[in-house]
Amino acid sequence: MRALIWLLLIGIAATVAATLLGGNDGLVSVFYAGQRVDVSLNLALVLLLAAVLLLYVGLRTVSALLALPEHALAWRNLKRERAAGAALRQALAEFFAARYARAQRAAQIALDLQDDVPELRGNATFAVQAHLLAASSAHRLQDRAGRDQRLVAAQAAAKDDALLRDGVQLMQAEWRLDDRDATRALAALAELPPGVARRTQALRLRLQASRQQGRPLEALQTARLLAKHQAFSAVGAQALLRSLAFEALDGAFDGEQLRAVWAQLEATDRRDGWVAARAARRAARLGEMVLGCEWLAPHWDHLADAEPDMRRELALALIDCAGGLPVVSGTGWLARVETALARAGADDTVVAAAGMAFAQRQLWGKARRPLERAAKSQALPSPVRQRALRTLAAMARAAGDEASALMHEQAIAHMGED
Repeated sequence: MRALIWLLLIGIAATVAATLLGGNDGLVSVFYAGQRVDVSLNLALVLLLAAVLLLYVGLRTVSALLALPEHALAWRNLKRERAAGAALRQALAEFFAARYARAQRAAQIALDLQDDVPELRGNATFAVQAHLLAASSAHRLQDRAGRDQRLVAAQAAAKDDALLRDGVQLMQAEWRLDDRDATRALAALAELPPGVARRTQALRLRLQASRQQGRPLEALQTARLLAKHQAFSAVGAQALLRSLAFEALDGAFDGEQLRAVWAQLEATDRRDGWVAARAARRAARLGEMVLGCEWLAPHWDHLADAEPDMRRELALALIDCAGGLPVVSGTGWLARVETALARAGADDTVVAAAGMAFAQRQLWGKARRPLERAAKSQALPSPVRQRALRTLAAMARAAGDEASALMHEQAIAHMGED
């Protein structure tokens, strides 16, 4: 198609030239040094056009010759720039392939080539990427001195670019956490702008640092923010929040600390049956059984509706806190226990908890059958069965049945030998 168009254009030009120049009878006379030369006007025009073209070609040729050194320099710079980019990509590929020593060498080659290329000499992004690749490789090789040296160079290169500074700070915090230096990691995170500090990666690092420092309540607050950002799956977020609440509760060493931790938990945490059971059992270990009963009460109101594992934990927690039931005012707990026993009586753990609750209220007739069932249940932990037998022995001795009391105590001894 292109050839056809050119052919048409040449035909048109030939037609126009033949029309305009075919009947041209003009004459051009040239006088020089006493000589006269006569040529046709057509020839004069052709010669003039040829002279102009020759002059144009000559000037272009001279200009090209004079620009050769500049073009050669530009070509060499372009070649170095391509080589620097290739070295940086090679460093990245080596890093991903876990060939960290080679990645460091490739990154250094890229930096050396950058200094020789004017277009790259002031490119902060290129320099920071190369330094961070080299620093990351040194970190993987446990070369902390080399890593920190590269990090300082990256910070110097990124001083005028907010985006690059944020990236360097996040990497620095991550490496300090890998060094188990949570204090310096938090210091690096504190230097981030407020908007950057709320990003998912920054929150993840803050969560890890808080856990390393043994601050479960701070970690719990950070984990809630991450859950709102959907950084975890729903199941994973719930498990993480629950485990952090457990850590906070287990870190309390007296009743006042335990109350303070419970008060700092959010309402959603306190409504979690697993957290309430853990708090109640911790309260029982600290001698605050009444407090444990108070925390368990809302969950025992709907015990039959809880999932089996949670119901088991709540029942075991009540067994530990049963000593506080006589102090709790009112008959609310008896109603809760009777309702739970009627609706979830197939669960041996609930039966054992009900028996202990009745025994603590000195309702010996109601307590005997649940405790006897709990003592025989192989599904219950040995400490729960031993406690049921011990309670049965105390009840029998109080009723004057020394033989039954001895029988229950012997069963406890045999259980301990097993």
